[in-house]
Amino acid sequence: MFQLLYADQKGRMYEHPDLLAGGRTGNIFTEILEGEAIPLPEGASLVLIPEGIPVGINRKGKFTSLYTDGRGKPVFAVGALLPQGYTRTYIPSYRRDDKKPLPLLGYAAVGWKDGVVYTAAMQTDDTDKWNPLHFSTQELGQLVEDAVSAHGSNRIIQQLGRCALEYSCFTAQNIFYRRWEGGIPVSPSCNARCLGCISLQPAECCPSPQGRIGFQPSGEEILEVALPHLTEAADAIISFGQGCEGEPSLSAPEISAAVEKIRRQTQAGTINMNTNAGYTEGIKIICQAGIDSLRVSTISAREQVYAAYYAPRDYCWGDVTSSIRHARRQGVYVSLNLLTLPGLTDQPEEVEALVEFVREHDINMIQLRNLNIDPDYLATVIPMDGKDMLGIAGLIDILKTEIPQLEIGNYSKPVVK
Repeated sequence: MFQLLYADQKGRMYEHPDLLAGGRTGNIFTEILEGEAIPLPEGASLVLIPEGIPVGINRKGKFTSLYTDGRGKPVFAVGALLPQGYTRTYIPSYRRDDKKPLPLLGYAAVGWKDGVVYTAAMQTDDTDKWNPLHFSTQELGQLVEDAVSAHGSNRIIQQLGRCALEYSCFTAQNIFYRRWEGGIPVSPSCNARCLGCISLQPAECCPSPQGRIGFQPSGEEILEVALPHLTEAADAIISFGQGCEGEPSLSAPEISAAVEKIRRQTQAGTINMNTNAGYTEGIKIICQAGIDSLRVSTISAREQVYAAYYAPRDYCWGDVTSSIRHARRQGVYVSLNLLTLPGLTDQPEEVEALVEFVREHDINMIQLRNLNIDPDYLATVIPMDGKDMLGIAGLIDILKTEIPQLEIGNYSKPVVK
């Protein structure tokens, strides 16, 4: 068992001498058992949950709220933000009276034992390429300056420089480091209104952590960034569909023109697109041009749940499935970018629908993505009673057992051709 961690008003953290740490799945509080937490991994960070009232387990085994410390001072709940390669298994145990949604972060439950901070998570992919130690290095500023100077008229380079330095975006930084997966934003518009969109939110909701691009790049601008990365970078991937843009398939003419020119000059590297796959005609054009992989974002394999989160403007779940079928027929490697939340993703009906969908559409990979959203806010749109949960670890075990050929991880890999 783990002791409850809490913080004071200055952000100093303490372990509680009497209360045990708990977690949440949906709206249900639960204890965290020995095998359900790992030492806080390198690259993770501990943060306060704004206006979050810690909930621990007392000696009678009851969940109880902690409002103040021993001196009568207010205290706050604590959570962990996980690095790439880790999937959370429980939300922190807290209550909030504040009606304003939490920031768009993926808080994981934490606890304290024998002088070590633990978090409710499991490692689900190799972490080396996404280790924060590889990013925001001393030479990054000069690399960005040199690239902007050499390609001053290329608006994508200018945008990526901002994303690399201001937002510390790893895929943006990789373009300047000339390695691994590099992001290329292409679309200022979107055909969905996702509740957890990180580049555009309605004013009454949680603020977006970054701005969206305000221009439509040309095919030549895309080519100028993509070609040298694909031909020179180690384990090269270029990805359309970044956090600072809308839906990339809406820029199908520009993407397809660039992809065709790239593939006439080189077959090196992987060309990937992160997409909601709602614009099927655009997906067809891009697949025909020679893209290698699609990562299709979804929160569920059930249409009602999908629509509640994505709020599509002019497409439906049937369009998403049509896009996936077409891509697989074209030999495109298809991943599901599964937005994962304990209490939702591990509901029995969700898992059953997911297994059926993966089989029916011959999905190659599931990329687990910790959903960055206030779970209480999400529950106003998608009910989550937390009962009969299979657990995130249970979800993964079922996928591995039922579909042994399915790859499971957290991020895109180079496609073997």
